Amino acid sequence: MLGLQFLLKITMLEKTLIYTANTDSYHLYRIPGLLVTPRGVVLATAEARRGRGGDWDANDVVMRRSLDGGITWEPSRLVIGQQQYGEGPISNFVMIGDRHDAAVHALYCHNYARVFYMRSDCDGTSFSASVDITATVEAFRRHYPWRVIATGPDHGLQLRNGRLIVPLWMSDGTGTEFGPGKLGHRPSVVSLIYSDDHGQTWRCGDIVVRNEQRRNPSETIAVELADGRVLFNIRSEAGEHQRLISISPDGVSNWSTPQFDDALLEPVCMASIIRYNWPGPNRRSRVLFANPDTLERTFANWAPSCDRKRLAVKLSYDECRTWPVSKILEPGSAGYSDLAVLPDGTILCFYESGTLAGTRDERGLTLARFDLAWMTDGRDSGQD
Repeated sequence: MLGLQFLLKITMLEKTLIYTANTDSYHLYRIPGLLVTPRGVVLATAEARRGRGGDWDANDVVMRRSLDGGITWEPSRLVIGQQQYGEGPISNFVMIGDRHDAAVHALYCHNYARVFYMRSDCDGTSFSASVDITATVEAFRRHYPWRVIATGPDHGLQLRNGRLIVPLWMSDGTGTEFGPGKLGHRPSVVSLIYSDDHGQTWRCGDIVVRNEQRRNPSETIAVELADGRVLFNIRSEAGEHQRLISISPDGVSNWSTPQFDDALLEPVCMASIIRYNWPGPNRRSRVLFANPDTLERTFANWAPSCDRKRLAVKLSYDECRTWPVSKILEPGSAGYSDLAVLPDGTILCFYESGTLAGTRDERGLTLARFDLAWMTDGRDSGQD
């Protein structure tokens, strides 16, 4: 009994529904974004979707803030209103916390055709006026004839040298998956934009992976490795149904040939990755990864996508080479996710939850708070 009581004390898992479908005039909430700012404030963003909730509907971006590590939350507020921009959605909101001056950098897209930047110097309480940086990404046209472009989603990355990196994907728009009058998101390529002056200017990186290499690479997550290289973990529609990996020495250029990670399934869904801690004297490296860990397919016409359920969180001790720890966070319906780590080591995962129930859409966004002890059944508390 004492052993059980001790285990219960050192493990934690709590879940809170942050955004509920069919509220505040929105049909549903999708595309979770999560950031713990350099000052420790938790920011949770979502695409608030009207219409039928599709990618091309009149979507806004909303945010909630937590000052106590995700336990309680301020009311939701509008960050970017679609009506200010004209026809087309606001989408793919990406945040990066800057250790240099505690700023929060944010990038997003309008109508999958324009890219904007803004920043907050007050932990998301307000943001600066948006700056259109589409001219930056126009430079990609020298290498790829894009008509659709999307940052992230998920959080971006700041390297230890200060460089800001935002993965993105582009499409020539010839796909027909959205029907007449809508540009397709396929075929696609993956690249990035980066800033070496804390968001004042942005530049294009190299193309990381093309459709000719792996079928329809798209939404990408990034982590810096202990030796300073940058790893991109990439969604694709390749028949192998495994996550793609490519590594660069500087996060911008000379990307390695994309390879499959045999340990990470690809149900064709956004994933999330974050470093828990850096290795050091008497301290192991830890990197966390989350995505739906299944290749089940309820309906054949969903191909190549599999069911979005069984969200798992995985742990690597060797810089993403292996993933020996895996724990199911949400056994039911679950899709896109974003990970963050609090200063005290508590892990946050913000993810799409809920499903269609008859004629009612109940998809919302849930925040889970847990620790390494819960992930590892008490074997790892994060102290070494």
